Amino acid sequence: MFDFIINASLKQRLFVLGVALLLIIYGALTVRKMPVDVFPDLNKPMVTLMTEASGMAPEEVEQLITFPVEAAMNGMPGVTRVRSVSGIGLSVVYVEFAWGTEIYRNRQQIAERLNLVREQLPQGIVPQMGPISSIMGEILLIALPADPDKVSPMQVREYADWVIRPRLLTIPGVAQVIAIGGQVKQYRIEPDPARLQAVDVTLSELEAALKNFGGNTAGGFVDAGGREYLIRNIGRSSRLEDLQNQSVATRKGQAILLRQVASVTFAPAIKRGDGSFKGKPAVILSVQKQPTADSVALTRAVEKALAEMGKSLPPGVEIPQFLFKQANFIEASVGNVEEALRDGAIMVAIILFLFLANLRTTFISLTAIPVSLLLSVLVFHDFGLSINTMTLGGLAIAIGELVDDAVIGVENVLRRLRRNRSLPDPKPALEVIAAASKEVRSGVVYATLIVVLVFIPLFALPGIEGRLFTPLGVAYIVSILTSMVVAMTVTPVLCYYLLPNMKHIAHGDSALVSRLKTWDERLLNWSFDRGRLLLAGAAISVAITLAAIPFFPKSFLQPFNEGTLTVSVLLNPGTSLAESNRIGTQAENLLLTVPEVTEVGRRTGRAELDEHAEGVHSSEIEVDLKASDRDREAIIADIRQRLSGLPAVVSVGQPISHRLDHLLSGVRAQIALKIFGDDLDTLRGLAGDLRERLARTPGITDLQIEKQVLIPQYKIRVDYDAAARYGITSGELLQRLEQLLAGERVGQVLEGNRRFDLTLRLPEEVRGERGLENLLIETPTGRVPLSSLATIEDGDGPNQIGRENTRRRIVISANTDGSDMSRIIAAIRSEIDRTSMPEGYFPLLEGQFQAQEAAARLIAVLALVSLAMIYLVLYSRYRSAVLTAIIMGNVPLALVGSVVALWISGQPLSVAALVGFITLTGIATRNGILKISHYINLCAFEDEVFGRKMIVRGSLERLTPVLMTALVAAFALTPLLLAADAAGKEILHPVAVVIFGGLISSTLLDTLLTPVMFWLFGEKPLQRLLAEKTKESF
Repeated sequence: MFDFIINASLKQRLFVLGVALLLIIYGALTVRKMPVDVFPDLNKPMVTLMTEASGMAPEEVEQLITFPVEAAMNGMPGVTRVRSVSGIGLSVVYVEFAWGTEIYRNRQQIAERLNLVREQLPQGIVPQMGPISSIMGEILLIALPADPDKVSPMQVREYADWVIRPRLLTIPGVAQVIAIGGQVKQYRIEPDPARLQAVDVTLSELEAALKNFGGNTAGGFVDAGGREYLIRNIGRSSRLEDLQNQSVATRKGQAILLRQVASVTFAPAIKRGDGSFKGKPAVILSVQKQPTADSVALTRAVEKALAEMGKSLPPGVEIPQFLFKQANFIEASVGNVEEALRDGAIMVAIILFLFLANLRTTFISLTAIPVSLLLSVLVFHDFGLSINTMTLGGLAIAIGELVDDAVIGVENVLRRLRRNRSLPDPKPALEVIAAASKEVRSGVVYATLIVVLVFIPLFALPGIEGRLFTPLGVAYIVSILTSMVVAMTVTPVLCYYLLPNMKHIAHGDSALVSRLKTWDERLLNWSFDRGRLLLAGAAISVAITLAAIPFFPKSFLQPFNEGTLTVSVLLNPGTSLAESNRIGTQAENLLLTVPEVTEVGRRTGRAELDEHAEGVHSSEIEVDLKASDRDREAIIADIRQRLSGLPAVVSVGQPISHRLDHLLSGVRAQIALKIFGDDLDTLRGLAGDLRERLARTPGITDLQIEKQVLIPQYKIRVDYDAAARYGITSGELLQRLEQLLAGERVGQVLEGNRRFDLTLRLPEEVRGERGLENLLIETPTGRVPLSSLATIEDGDGPNQIGRENTRRRIVISANTDGSDMSRIIAAIRSEIDRTSMPEGYFPLLEGQFQAQEAAARLIAVLALVSLAMIYLVLYSRYRSAVLTAIIMGNVPLALVGSVVALWISGQPLSVAALVGFITLTGIATRNGILKISHYINLCAFEDEVFGRKMIVRGSLERLTPVLMTALVAAFALTPLLLAADAAGKEILHPVAVVIFGGLISSTLLDTLLTPVMFWLFGEKPLQRLLAEKTKESF
């Protein structure tokens, strides 16, 4: 089949070049339209259920809402974990599904289960499903600063909610826009119990009077004078005076107006969160994208929309500022990897020219790069892959190898044309080129097939690692396969057009190649007599290398360099929002003193639509950094030191890294130690004890216990005997208290297209301990103070209750200071083993390391399978265990250089490094295949006999392609080697280090040891192959 492809290409030369040109143009046009993102789709299917229960305590939220919802979700097909947080007035349940499940089907199943559970929930409480968003979903944070002297916080928030938010939600690809900060406008009615008693108006009458305020009703139709008129009953009003003058009851023929018994004002809704920008109050909008949306294009669309709205801002509202822009990181990352591709291609061109010393052969070899890359882009497009750091990374790693097949073909064609020119009766150039291309075709196809086989373990990686590295594997394999097709079609055609008529074709090798061949010949003649000694030395080197691997530090992925930081400031639960704001502002001002910090924005507590159940004691500060001479670790250490004086627990991370941690363990930290049990006090005690022990472990930073602590509560306990004496049931009393204290939404007021709640709630001064005691409650026997019906205690209770898989749990979270993750985990595990737990309580350690351990185990097993498959492929070709073993001997030789390179560069053994080892296996075996195949071909077709002379000739003839392909593949990686911390390159840097080190060692040792091994062990298998008298080249 491959012979047919080469012959057909050489017959239809113009057609082949035309198709190649068309594909290049189509690929170039397609690449401009493809979505750009920082990473491949990492979304684990997850559905968030949020249930608002205004003012309800965490214990009631857990028992009445969270538990029934959790119970309904467990047991659904595909569910892997159900987590929940029951906070003050809020239940958030996270339902995680297995990778690969269909999110729309999952949501349908949940919707069906929710219909069944609604009957068990308190009246009027309805769980809501969060929108489908992405783990990398928060693409923008927009601050809306305002001058407090010119505009009120209420007006700023109104503008954000009713102008900016609806406009942004109309942009295709935006999933959700969440505003925090400012004040949400309400029409507030605060009844005065004393005045109500004085005019004998009940709360029920007041409520009934307000129910239909400001509404329009229908009046049907009427025919008049042959025309049909529609009747509208218009009572809609948004004037406060109309509401104040609303009649609530009639006593002794006299109407009692609302303003006589209650205070009627515009008031801010109860706030559970706030925002600020550069230390000043602001509204902050979080824009979340849909999973498949193009982050960069979406950012541009949002910027355009905001620029349009910025032309007509209300007085006092300043131009919206971008606080966090994921597109900046994406563009920097993708730009850096594109730069690596470009620089890699330049390195390839330089090395080819040094070896070939000929512009035409260099040009032919280099054409493989654009054709292969743009063909790969077309495959990405059909596979639905985006352009991201991993797909581009696969191409950047492969760029050196894209020319390998072409180089081998071109070098062989040139050599055969030179030999043909010196013959007394030269053959036609077309025939020579076809024969030369077919001669190396077998080795090229087998080498490429092995590279593909080696990558199979990547496709079996589970979870987030699989999602991250599979696109890299796809990109690598597709580009290598396309380069093989190019080498069998375009390369022979270009050779025909450019090489036969070359003036200097008869000239020998370039000066560099001649010198290398002289050195190689001396080295080979020296090595044959010391063969067994050299092999023993190589075996000892491999053994030492293998023994050193377990002592390497281990990590999951390299830390990203996002250019922004997320600083978490946690105060003690029970701290008021005002106090949190005060300390948060202090933190912002301290951060602004760091030289690299350009701007900061803070979100304290939880926004109205947010699915993160944070209390008002929790603040997240986004910090934007500019480039400087200091590295990221030094800046983070400086920030930690400056914030150390605050009465708060401070942790520093990065936005995207935070989200990856959240995806892995449900906690925004690298390490999560979860303790499960039933009693909250016991859980807190165990967590406190373990935290003290873990604090002594070197390398742990940001160690903190999840803030599940006791906060102050007023507990109003119903006195059943007293309630019975006054003729009021406990249910009526509790409902009346909820209505007065928590407040009740009795309707809506429309102002144009804007809707505002009409709420009934006691004034703030009546809701204190003294006011509660004197609060007048309506009973069938008249109004009595609350103290006559219930006791009021000053007590405490939990601020929130975390649950996972139906059990209560508390989390100790921590990050590392960048040192050896495996050592830290081992120390934590030994502390856990020394801790005795009460009956029914157990710990669980989760985080990045789990993914790394699972990936390492799986890659180890699959690598053995992959090696077995490579062995079978080589054995089927050479029908000799000895020859196969000689070729595969390159793999351990490559390992030596890789491990040394990791050690020199100080890199840990990460999943990225393991991917580098996988890639290297395929590249390293190529050299052995080229040499062994050529030795066999020399004996089979060129009348050579087994001996040192034949091995030296074969080695020298294959020296150029072997050295060229290895050096091209190695030096194409230098852009990734030299920029370890550049955004986008940091995750590919370990891959490049491993491949570079391995290629250098395997090429140097292969030049020496493969000929020696063939000399020592290759004669018998060679004679067996020659006896078969096959006409096909090896």
